Amino acid sequence: MINIVYRLKSPKFFEEAIDEIELGGVIVRPTYLSICQADQRYYQGSRPAEVLEEKLPMALIHEAVGEVVFDDSGEFKSGDNVVLIPNTPEGEDVYRANYSYNSKFRGSGFDGFTSDLIKLDASRVVKIPDDFNLQVSAFIELLSVAYQGISKFDEISITPKDVLGVWGDGNLGFITALLLKEKFPESKIFVFGKHMENLSLFSFADGIYPIHNVSKDVTIDHAFECVGSSASQSAIDQIIDLINPQGTINLFGVSEYPIPLNTRMVLEKGLTIQGNSRSEREDFVGVVETLKQNPKLFEYLEKLAPQIYEINPINDLKEAFDRDYISRFGKTILKWNK
Repeated sequence: MINIVYRLKSPKFFEEAIDEIELGGVIVRPTYLSICQADQRYYQGSRPAEVLEEKLPMALIHEAVGEVVFDDSGEFKSGDNVVLIPNTPEGEDVYRANYSYNSKFRGSGFDGFTSDLIKLDASRVVKIPDDFNLQVSAFIELLSVAYQGISKFDEISITPKDVLGVWGDGNLGFITALLLKEKFPESKIFVFGKHMENLSLFSFADGIYPIHNVSKDVTIDHAFECVGSSASQSAIDQIIDLINPQGTINLFGVSEYPIPLNTRMVLEKGLTIQGNSRSEREDFVGVVETLKQNPKLFEYLEKLAPQIYEINPINDLKEAFDRDYISRFGKTILKWNK
């Protein structure tokens, strides 16, 4: 089958390439895709020069849903709506696939989902109900990242979960806080950020705090850092100040370069630091089941999908990336008309 792939050749420049897909596995036609900050780091050229030289040209985007075109496993039928799993394990490993050096990740280790057709192993596809909002479902991958981190936290935390703090008032902070409230309904969820217009959207939270105006009597049992970049340093510093002894600091924000850490207070308080990156099939399945059981979550998640761009010519893709870059809140969703 002839397939057209839309690859980033160099920062801010996409090109079309013709590939061929052999029948086999599951072949999916993408319908809705979602831009991630990781995609922007390639598009804007903010990754180190040696990384760009090694990986480009490459198709971007690792958050997507699509429609099954062909399946030789018999697990899916033509027309099924499915969410695509970008993490691709190769061989056996004692580690979870999302932490294994034997895994490759679409839109980072090899081509992402910006093509007319995608060929995947059946294990990299999860069916979603026909009544799911497809624009929201396009970023189930991001929900799955928060889901796997929260699941790990639930396993290792050893102190009460009366107050859970989330740092970051962007998309990941919103999703993490929402899933925490769903999983731990008896816990208080406090959100810390610097944009009041964003914080006001966290209507389900029990408290919102501008980071420069936090009362001295505020404390938390565990923390979730969803800030990323160089701002992670000030977020983690504040977390260490406010967290109770033996709490868990869950790191989600991605920083391109190392940041300092106050290890003295980590030791004195007996804190546990847990890193979180990407996700695996079980997390996608968990998110889909969570959304099935609590469809009201879609009402909140729809706040993250205010921008839908129809992608026809390749220039539409560039325009969507440019507009996404200046957006302060919400996911940029691409309706893939290829």
